[in-house]
Amino acid sequence: MTANQTHRPAIHVRGLEKSYKKLEVLRGVDFDVARGSIFALLGSNGAGKATVVKILSTLLKADAGTASVNGFGVATHAADVRDSISLTGQFAAVDEILSGRENLVLIAHLRHLKDPGTIADDLLERFALTDAAARKVSTYSGGMRRRLDIAMSLIGNPQIIFLDEPTTGLDPQARIEVWQAVKEFAEHGTTVLLTTQDLDEAEQLADRVAILHQGRIIVNGTLTELKQLLPPAKVEYVEKQPTLEDVFFAIVGDDGKDGDARATAAASVRSSKEQR
Repeated sequence: MTANQTHRPAIHVRGLEKSYKKLEVLRGVDFDVARGSIFALLGSNGAGKATVVKILSTLLKADAGTASVNGFGVATHAADVRDSISLTGQFAAVDEILSGRENLVLIAHLRHLKDPGTIADDLLERFALTDAAARKVSTYSGGMRRRLDIAMSLIGNPQIIFLDEPTTGLDPQARIEVWQAVKEFAEHGTTVLLTTQDLDEAEQLADRVAILHQGRIIVNGTLTELKQLLPPAKVEYVEKQPTLEDVFFAIVGDDGKDGDARATAAASVRSSKEQR
């Protein structure tokens, strides 16, 4: 990568438009994604998030506007764009007949990389899957499959990764496992464009958040900048009640095996009933 490329945004989008017959999906989308950052594209179903990702990953042609990824125009240098990126869709694209390690080795072979076994072992350790490496993926939990899917996306060290609603359909514990994985590889310098309709997910992960609504970006900024769009907060005393998520993790623990936490939570529930 040249010095000039280093100072350019990893992703640069201006005036992106896309229609399907009379349905206008994108109506002039503009945004930049800084290198090494996590950028969340937030919006409801049908807002156009997946269409943006398909255009940036060269799977779909825009009707108008320009877009570049890693300094390469998606319309003019599609092969260079594809060499720079990895795309993880809404559902894990793993082979359930193979083991976790075999899935990783297969992708490394397909990318013509040297020493696929070492690459697979390193990723298994990085994503806490070493103990399950020899098991068939059909026996994996949802969170484990998703972590394996993301690990497969990182083979070849892509500079930019697109995550299209990565925690769709996952339980709370699996969702947090995926969040930790995303944060980890972003810390290694990978640029992430994350599409989601989960407000909590965007708040937990993103350096910047853009809201896509009716085919346009209506706001784009850091979490702090977005919160400043609201009136100043009023300080009031409110007794905080535990959320359902608090209860869930108090009972099952972070790894689903925390017996002490279950016992404490159960005792607290019994005490509450006795007081009533």
